[in-house]
Amino acid sequence: MKSGLRHQLAEKMAGEITLSDSPGKALKKWRMSFNIPQGILADRLGVSPSVISDYESGRRKSPGTAIVGKIVDTILNIDEDNGSKYINKFAKILYSEFDEDVIYDIHEYASPVALEDFSKAIDCTCLCGSMDQTIFGYTIINSLNAILQLSSSEFNRIYGWSTERALIFTDVSNGKSPMVAIRVTPFKPRCVILQGITSELVHPLIPRLAEKDRITVLCTRMDVETIISSLRGELW
Repeated sequence: MKSGLRHQLAEKMAGEITLSDSPGKALKKWRMSFNIPQGILADRLGVSPSVISDYESGRRKSPGTAIVGKIVDTILNIDEDNGSKYINKFAKILYSEFDEDVIYDIHEYASPVALEDFSKAIDCTCLCGSMDQTIFGYTIINSLNAILQLSSSEFNRIYGWSTERALIFTDVSNGKSPMVAIRVTPFKPRCVILQGITSELVHPLIPRLAEKDRITVLCTRMDVETIISSLRGELW
């Protein structure tokens, strides 16, 4: 990975953690985004796993900028040792823009947002899965154009900076196509929202697919423009 690009990625990660209202939760988001267990990160840092756990849970005072920088650097080093899988994914996001006919809106949250609150903001009903979780962002996607135009690697770009997000697929007929597309890609979102249909019209295969990947599936009849304005208007 080019040093300049790594520096930009490290700055984004460290900045989000230190400026977050919940630094521990932001730290946990990035650790999980790189799929690094607490024990492995702790071992590389030369601390006990309980130290990482205490930071993430808020039981320990938020780490200062120097410690945050060391943690971020260690996360990136671990990923580089494993082939830079996640670094390459995030590097593409740094310099890539989405076609407007594929991605209508994409947004990241510095602090976790309760899925229950997010759901209420856009008038969703729950089809399956747990509502007792949080997300760090959302992406609003034209389902048909995404499936027709994006390759499997490009499809992964819709996750932005974290898979702990809601993917909102618009104008779906029964929801099967986007869920099948997610099933065959390596990254899985916390939540999928099917826009334009009610739960009665959802394909019966959807709950089974969602259960395999532990994805919560919601439905909303709210129109796309209202969804975008409603979410942008929330002060999360």
